[in-house]
Amino acid sequence: MKKFILFFAIILIANIETTTANNHKGDFLYKTESQKDSSRLAELDLYWIELARTVHEGDFEGYGAIYHEDAVVVFATGKSKTSVALGKALAGWKEGFMKTKEGLQNDAVQFRFSQRIGDENTAHETGIFRFTSKDAEGKLIAEYTLHFEMLLIKREGKWYGIMEHQKDTATEAEWGALE
Repeated sequence: MKKFILFFAIILIANIETTTANNHKGDFLYKTESQKDSSRLAELDLYWIELARTVHEGDFEGYGAIYHEDAVVVFATGKSKTSVALGKALAGWKEGFMKTKEGLQNDAVQFRFSQRIGDENTAHETGIFRFTSKDAEGKLIAEYTLHFEMLLIKREGKWYGIMEHQKDTATEAEWGALE
């Protein structure tokens, strides 16, 4: 009888330890995936901060450097719908960067996200961006609030935009909903 009780106790303890280990293993895997996602999002947040910095400071070279060399920009706003290599888009934006750098205008961009999908080396970010440009006296020159999507890849520890898709105009309500 003592052998039976000892055997039963060993089986019961082994079962409890296995169940506990499996439960903790599941918790650990969940936390690890969550931590990976948090780390990826923190890295991507730094990407967007850097993009905003380059616009605000008129850092034309820095702006180009955060995109992949083969990046594409898709413009799908209003009636004009086209896609171009980043270099062509940059050529059109260069004057604004130079005026900002020289203090002739003040440009800024903000981002809000509705969806952020990815893994450790790829990301698809969806949201709304607001671009504003003011002259040296503070008079508004331009303001765009657009839905956008961005595909990014991570190479050698650094994130690069590979495709920027500027979509339709966003309303104030849509912008406000993403706070």
